[in-house]
Amino acid sequence: MSESAAAAIEPALLEAARRTLRKHGYKNMTAERVALEAGISRVTLHRRGIRREDLLAALTDIAVTAYRDALWPALVSDATGLQRLRMALSALFGVAEEYLEVLIAVQASSDAIFHEEGGSEETAIETRLPFVEPFERVLRDGAADHTLRPVADPHETATVLFNAAGWTYIHLRHGHRFSAERARDSLVDLLLGGLIPTKPVPERAERRRRPQ
Repeated sequence: MSESAAAAIEPALLEAARRTLRKHGYKNMTAERVALEAGISRVTLHRRGIRREDLLAALTDIAVTAYRDALWPALVSDATGLQRLRMALSALFGVAEEYLEVLIAVQASSDAIFHEEGGSEETAIETRLPFVEPFERVLRDGAADHTLRPVADPHETATVLFNAAGWTYIHLRHGHRFSAERARDSLVDLLLGGLIPTKPVPERAERRRRPQ
């Protein structure tokens, strides 16, 4: 099935796929189980050429859109860089929680959506940009308003930050059975510890000046 065809899978079938993931995980997500959840026959899925990979790809597209929407307020806020970084991390954790079963399945199958193995460096950068760019922008703004420590390579730091926050949250929730609150609070304290200046500016520091 083509990428465009996968995106056209009806919502009811995608919800059935999500329920199957929650119950059985990606390894045991069979066409029979998805069809049973959806109230249709396995033959119907076969005739339409829908594979579990297509279902996961479509669900991942939805999760990516939700991520972009969730990060938008942190990008347009006139709060300080530190405040906006907290907002961005909170948004990331919120989306990870909402689509936890989908992201666990992505991690179990392949994490190629988040970084391209092989290929050119340019292709890899383009693949990562939707996930990393919001954090890079906040890091740059936080360094400019002195609420975050300047880093030598904001893009690289944003890449590390996104992966450390997102995938560790998923691992803590799934592998260690942390509660959502415990995983979120533990990660925020740890991640911000390396980015706050030695003498941090109070979070009520001057807000970003918007271009006139």
